[in-house]
Amino acid sequence: MRPAQESAPRELPAEGLADRTAELAVIRQRVVEGLDAESALRQHRLGKSTARERIARLLDEGSFNELEMLRRHRATDFGMDAKRPYTDGVVTGWGTVEGRRVFVYAHDFGIFGGSLGEAHAAKIHKVMDLAESAGAPLIGLNDGAGARIQEGVMALAGYGGIFRRNVQASGVIPQISVMLGPCAGGAAYSPALTDFVLMVRGTASMYVTGPDVIKAVTGEEIDFEGLGGAEVHARSGQATSVHDDEDDAFEQLRWLLSFLPQNNREFPPEEPCDDPVDRSCDGLLDIVPSSPNQPYDVRRVIEEIVDHGEFLELQEAWAGNVVIGLARIGGQVVGLVANQPLVLAGVLDIDASQKAARFIRFCDSFNIPLVSLVDVPGFLPGVDQEHNAIIRNGAKLLYAYCEATVPRIQVLMRKAYGGAYIVMDSRSIGTDLSLAWPSNEVAVMGAEAATNVIHRRTILAAEDQQETRRQLVEEYQRTLMHPYYGAERGLVDDVIDPRETRSAIHEGLRMLRSKRVDLPKRKHGNSPL
Repeated sequence: MRPAQESAPRELPAEGLADRTAELAVIRQRVVEGLDAESALRQHRLGKSTARERIARLLDEGSFNELEMLRRHRATDFGMDAKRPYTDGVVTGWGTVEGRRVFVYAHDFGIFGGSLGEAHAAKIHKVMDLAESAGAPLIGLNDGAGARIQEGVMALAGYGGIFRRNVQASGVIPQISVMLGPCAGGAAYSPALTDFVLMVRGTASMYVTGPDVIKAVTGEEIDFEGLGGAEVHARSGQATSVHDDEDDAFEQLRWLLSFLPQNNREFPPEEPCDDPVDRSCDGLLDIVPSSPNQPYDVRRVIEEIVDHGEFLELQEAWAGNVVIGLARIGGQVVGLVANQPLVLAGVLDIDASQKAARFIRFCDSFNIPLVSLVDVPGFLPGVDQEHNAIIRNGAKLLYAYCEATVPRIQVLMRKAYGGAYIVMDSRSIGTDLSLAWPSNEVAVMGAEAATNVIHRRTILAAEDQQETRRQLVEEYQRTLMHPYYGAERGLVDDVIDPRETRSAIHEGLRMLRSKRVDLPKRKHGNSPL
């Protein structure tokens, strides 16, 4: 097989149209063959596929339409004029996934290590522009060595053009990055600007400065995996999900796409549902303990409520005290935000607030209704939280809910205390429908803490302080924390049988399908970033 670095052959005559067509066929075939056998083998030894193999695995068979196959770089310095392979190290175009159009680009590590130069960047710019104008998702298959040093500042300018387009398309079309190899330096910022980042364990990495630079500047020693591997970014929230191999990543990507609309002017795709919407969720009575302090896995609640128990959880390894993800109820896509009592008792902290806020804004951008399952004891107290701006970060979650115009349904399962109750899409910040179970407790704080504040002197003066505190706690619970307190004051629309949660949410979503919101005219708000 001819190495990709060689120029196209010119031995064929090029006199008539038939001859030129034959010459074109030869050129196109050799471009498609791409890498020489040894380069392809090196990729396979690393557990990686070639760019064209990846595109073929992702897209419906025979659906790929390539753009700028014959593009070549124009650089002449450092011997570059002797190596001018077609495609310039990136394969771009469009095709379909389950019959729905997507645009894709894939770095070709066999050509200049997949590094980005002027022509390489121009190809990506074009496919990004087409994706936005056609109103279809953009998928980047990342496996490149960063900026092409031989092309100098033109490579940096190419990245700038990508970043600008990422921001311009944000909230307009879904943008998904699949990390299949290294992503170094400025190249790492484009995935950070996209909506979802999928990483393959053991082969993918992202970092701004590599191990050698870090050692030279700080003296710290670390390898590529420890610095910016998939597990690192899963724990930091940069990676949406981590996968054992490329096939698993593509399977997850196809599942993710099945929940997403093509663009912000469309609704998510509905599917026929043979799971009865009025199905009784009997398991909820056993899953959720009556004691407000006893933990349980909120994912079991979600699986009881959604169609066939199918729930695509996102950012599972980060901020586990809140669970986010996509599912369907009655065939309609919903975004779920739920406090997780198994982790930190389900409190809100800095990371949980950031995680939920960004997901809420994504759902709002793409017309995905929000369902919030609330069981929250408050915000996490602590000097570290305060010093690291829990106020600003908690405000991100508050801002995201207040800003959202999609249908919003709140379900108060157990406790909802203090500012965390307000922030978790309460009636006062604009939820459309607030439902509560008869186990709900909504208050400024828990009964014990409230009693200690209100009756501190009475308790200290009592002969039997323990018995007096117990009686006062019970009095506070009866007065301000009974399950119908919110309903009596219009902060809860209905107290429902937990077994009816699925049908109640479905009816609420049906009612809210025609929801309209008139926003004030402005350029944009100033969210607490």
